[in-house]
Amino acid sequence: MKELSVVVPVLNEAATLPELFRTLAAQRETGLELVLCDGGSTDGTLELAQQLAQEFPFPLRLVAAEPGRARQLNAGAAVSRGAHLLFLHADSLFPDRLALRKGLDALSAAIAGRGHDRVAGRFALRFRRRDSLPSPGYYHFECKARLDRPGCTHGDQGFLLRRRFFAAVGPFDQTLPMLAETRLAEAGRKRGEWLLLPAEIQSSARRFEAEGLRERQTLNAIIMNFAAAQWHTFFRELPRVYGSREAAGPLDLRFFLRRTGELMAALPPGERLRLWYATGRYVRDNAWQLALALDTRRNFRRGAPPGAADLPLLRFYDRYLNRLTDHPPGRLAAACLTWLWLRLTLL
Repeated sequence: MKELSVVVPVLNEAATLPELFRTLAAQRETGLELVLCDGGSTDGTLELAQQLAQEFPFPLRLVAAEPGRARQLNAGAAVSRGAHLLFLHADSLFPDRLALRKGLDALSAAIAGRGHDRVAGRFALRFRRRDSLPSPGYYHFECKARLDRPGCTHGDQGFLLRRRFFAAVGPFDQTLPMLAETRLAEAGRKRGEWLLLPAEIQSSARRFEAEGLRERQTLNAIIMNFAAAQWHTFFRELPRVYGSREAAGPLDLRFFLRRTGELMAALPPGERLRLWYATGRYVRDNAWQLALALDTRRNFRRGAPPGAADLPLLRFYDRYLNRLTDHPPGRLAAACLTWLWLRLTLL
């Protein structure tokens, strides 16, 4: 049995595969296998993977799956043979050749110290961008990804855990067309804990660069809000709406907000009120991110590395301000402010 199975979902990733193979081959002191779970690529991804497998020293497993990240990840995990699982994106790289060794050792030490294996690890995120100029926006999300809080752990950090813990918190949820990794992260948080591993992972910012960082992250927040509210109509509609835009162009946020407003207007009044109250709850529960944004803006200006500086405003919010709004009137106020933001954005 290999020490580690690296499970990577792919769909038309021929352009990223050579770098993926190279970054894994460069890892030292770790025996691994690569499991590629393909969702129906048409760009020669599978053929290229088979060619690359002849050039690199680790074994490769190829598995076909229905398209969808959750289905692909579950299919890959099912055929993997490693004692540990690393769920990784195809466009992620490790600049440190001992990154996986450090991650495995840190995970093992945490498990030994706690006396159980209900621990999962994620790597410290850095975005790999075409533009080399420092960006406060990307810096903010790199800092956020280092926090041990709900909603801060995502698939572009890589998920490292033992097979038995994955069996306890998995498989990946296939009921929604997205958020599979985020939902697994929160399941792991409820059943155990997340460890920030002592190595960086570089994940491509290609989607943010194509669609716009602010626009894409706002849409991500909307998606997570409606997932928390369990509004399934939104998720049935979103793939069709999202597929109607140009995949490589900037994201028109107002288009999505307008369509979301139309879907909400079609709801019965009682359901619409329930949805707005649930939105207020979600927004209020995540208002701490405003304090974090002020902290990261100051730390960016001071040149502090992501995650290395103090976060006094976030600490103040957690200690004092959070209590002031943690009640029904606070959630209603958050819902009203969100409604006003929606109206102003559409205007």
